[in-house]
Amino acid sequence: MSVLWTHKDAATATNGTSVGAWEINGLSIDTRSLKPGDLFVPLKDIRDGHDFIPMALEKGAGAVMSEHPVADAPVLLVEDALQALRDLAIAARKRSSAKRIAVTGSVGKTSVKEMLAHVLRGSGNTHASIKSFNNHWGVPLTLAAMAQDTEYGVFEMGMNHAGELLDLTAVVRPDIAVITKIAPAHLAHFKSLADIASAKAEILTGLGKDGVAILPRDSEFYELFASKSPNVLSFGWHPKADAQILETTHTASGSTSVLKLAGRSLTLDLPVVGAHWVENAACVLLTAHTAGINLSCILSRLKRIDKIAGRGAVHALDIENHTINLIDESYNANPESMRAAIAALGLIKGRKIAVLGDMLELGPDELALHAALVIPLENAHIDKVLCCGAHMKALEQALPKTMLAGWYENADACSKGLKDILQNGDTIMVKGSNASGMGALVRSLTADNNKDKQHVL
Repeated sequence: MSVLWTHKDAATATNGTSVGAWEINGLSIDTRSLKPGDLFVPLKDIRDGHDFIPMALEKGAGAVMSEHPVADAPVLLVEDALQALRDLAIAARKRSSAKRIAVTGSVGKTSVKEMLAHVLRGSGNTHASIKSFNNHWGVPLTLAAMAQDTEYGVFEMGMNHAGELLDLTAVVRPDIAVITKIAPAHLAHFKSLADIASAKAEILTGLGKDGVAILPRDSEFYELFASKSPNVLSFGWHPKADAQILETTHTASGSTSVLKLAGRSLTLDLPVVGAHWVENAACVLLTAHTAGINLSCILSRLKRIDKIAGRGAVHALDIENHTINLIDESYNANPESMRAAIAALGLIKGRKIAVLGDMLELGPDELALHAALVIPLENAHIDKVLCCGAHMKALEQALPKTMLAGWYENADACSKGLKDILQNGDTIMVKGSNASGMGALVRSLTADNNKDKQHVL
């Protein structure tokens, strides 16, 4: 494995002091996932990461960063670990000629990031955010771990308050900045959707004079976004979109779409279900093309995109002697992403069951937003709905009795209720905010199931 940082380079980048001569080939903030040879960075949250330095060394850390002396160990001594991580990130940016792409939005940002990274890997050495490392430590951690010979860097950026993206984009300084879609998310921290859009627009401030903004042309906030950057390209159904979706045919196993880009009519085949994936793909197609990738190569890679855990991955399971298909949409939820997932479930043949957990951080209208899900559920002809969590009480009360399969206080109770109503051939879609327990529910259903196989329906 190639060397990521030497003790000299790391000390110079952070204005720290190295103890011992060492080289590291990765970074970690968590001893549970630390790999031998990593630099352990002790951040402060509920616990002070310094408490885990002995464990990091025991697990084979190549060196540890620390604000305090550590006896008999390879150390990078710094005044502030988080600031030192940011300094490493900036140094990683400056020493590499990688084309950097930053992605934000209320919905779709992780999916677009994963799809884009998949496309770019077909054309060069690509580095991308893992999981959803998109906050004040996740973005610098990702950038600091970028090797010098990287050709494409893809960085997901999230936020839950104004000013956060302003800070993150100043660290990454993207060549291309992407905004996916604005939707009611984090309304507990913002007064309105317009305030969310303004905060998301902060990502554009990091663009240099030659940087390009990739924007959702159908958004009501398009003009606001476009006013923040001199170089703008757009995607969507709008007739003025640079990557314009002309038509789409959906099936239970994916879609075929016709798009117009760069004066060409393009056929886009996707192995994932739902209209939202077509919009994501249009964004990726435009972004990768702007990064210099051949259109035929992009289309070929998109045709073979992998399922993303928590975002549409499909599992074939044998539960309680019933063979069923489980669609895992458990990674986070807001009203927009809920509607998209429900609509995609509606394309499936056979009996369809939605297991829905609470949507969080929606502010004073949260109960009304939960109850309003009855409309897309009815439109998609969902057969049964299980509601899980305190906020989902509002949906339970709005659902027709023929559709309601029960309300449950927590994921464990909901899992038991689901198993009680299963029939052979059912398709179950599970979705909710991270803290709703829907991810744990999916893991409990898939654990130790030897017939579990991710596949396309």
